[in-house]
Amino acid sequence: MNTDTLLNTSNETTLANGQVKAKNVGTHKGSFFNSIATKNAINPWGVVVLISTFLLMIGSAFLVFDLQNDFKEFRADRVNSTFGLIFLVVATGLFIFKAGFFIYNLFLYFRYKAVESVSDVELPTCTVIVPAYNEGKQVWDTLMSLADSDYPESKLELLAIDDGSKDDTWYWMQEAKKRLGDRLSIYKQPQNKGKRHALYRGFNTGTGDVFVTVDSDSVVKSDTLRNLVSPFVTNENCGAVAGNIRVLNNEKALLPKMLNVSFVLSFEFVRSAESSLNSVLCTPGALAAYRRSAVFACLEDWINQTFMGQPSDIGEDRAMTNMILKQGKHVLFQKNAYCYTNVPERYKGLYKMFIRWGRSNVRENIQMSKYVFTNFREGSKLGTRLLFISQSSKIIMSYPFLVFMLFFIIMHPVLFISSTIFSILILSSFPMLFYAKNYKLSESFWAYSYSMLYTFGLFWITPYAIATASRRGWLTRELPAKK
Repeated sequence: MNTDTLLNTSNETTLANGQVKAKNVGTHKGSFFNSIATKNAINPWGVVVLISTFLLMIGSAFLVFDLQNDFKEFRADRVNSTFGLIFLVVATGLFIFKAGFFIYNLFLYFRYKAVESVSDVELPTCTVIVPAYNEGKQVWDTLMSLADSDYPESKLELLAIDDGSKDDTWYWMQEAKKRLGDRLSIYKQPQNKGKRHALYRGFNTGTGDVFVTVDSDSVVKSDTLRNLVSPFVTNENCGAVAGNIRVLNNEKALLPKMLNVSFVLSFEFVRSAESSLNSVLCTPGALAAYRRSAVFACLEDWINQTFMGQPSDIGEDRAMTNMILKQGKHVLFQKNAYCYTNVPERYKGLYKMFIRWGRSNVRENIQMSKYVFTNFREGSKLGTRLLFISQSSKIIMSYPFLVFMLFFIIMHPVLFISSTIFSILILSSFPMLFYAKNYKLSESFWAYSYSMLYTFGLFWITPYAIATASRRGWLTRELPAKK
């Protein structure tokens, strides 16, 4: 089998246009890697969104130019008030720090280089763990893509764990087991206990020197696994590796198109810079690898982790990363280890996902603060501490900026709208250009739309996540609505 071809079966339905649709078995997502960008017609709503975004930004740029005197008067008013002066001083200080930190990240990014794959002989034994809950047919695609990996079969162990699903996830795992035989072991939790407990079972069951965790709504390229685990061979102090996550379902829906551009910046720029400091702050649940010894050094603390007296049932990836960094291990990023994962297509699913991530960031930044300024590992720790300060400042300043934003809207709505959208035009040009350089210019303009959406539609996420950090629940693993 090959990940770059569709898996044809006898159980098919021929559509009017001559395409073949499988009814009872899954198909590989391999064709996605080569044709996803061209097999669908242009989405007219996408064109409307992009045009509207550009018209808004052009209009805001004109307003900023036309209202120069109003902006000067507003700044003068702020300087003449104690509150406004304090805010401007703090804002200026943060801007200088962020600008300097961005330049530092650029320097780190250009230093970064992915580790090339080692030989088959050097590759370690590897256990891939796929936890699944209400994933349905998609889990088949995930397992088939992993089975198609260019990795020695004798060194690869595949484990799939159904975390008490209420749909047909277990059926598709059984079908995968029939096809893959002894290459795949499947387990079913008696009841839904959460992703962390499913992974815990996999860690205790697996025999590999390296554990790889893959979300059940993701697919990997054939060379992903070998690229992902190679740093463990070349770097004895490597405790974990983050994969390169892209969006799988970015064919028609607008949100996945925006997130695809956002993910490229988040992984290929931000995590590349973090990797140059040996301090990637979060190995993503969609694709991550961990050295066995590093996992078992913190496994019991990880499974029994609590926050404000409640068991932690979210943020298992950030928590594991944090605990491995605390051991003094290096956490790296592999740009050449691609994984394509599904993301929410609707606003409700998107904000629920961001709330979960936000709560995890609050919790784990608190945990990181307990060791990051200690002598937690050999060598320079300055870069890691700067990463922590940068991320913490975003959390800490979310409330002051929310208050200022509301004040600005009430007192000077036109100035607020024009300056904010104009700032988006300026600041979003970097992710746009970064994506265009590495991938496609035509897709890069979604960076502007995403920034508009985040600024006006998701600005409340961080303050809300702080206020509700102790709440439990995955939020986005409900059964899909029946069609």
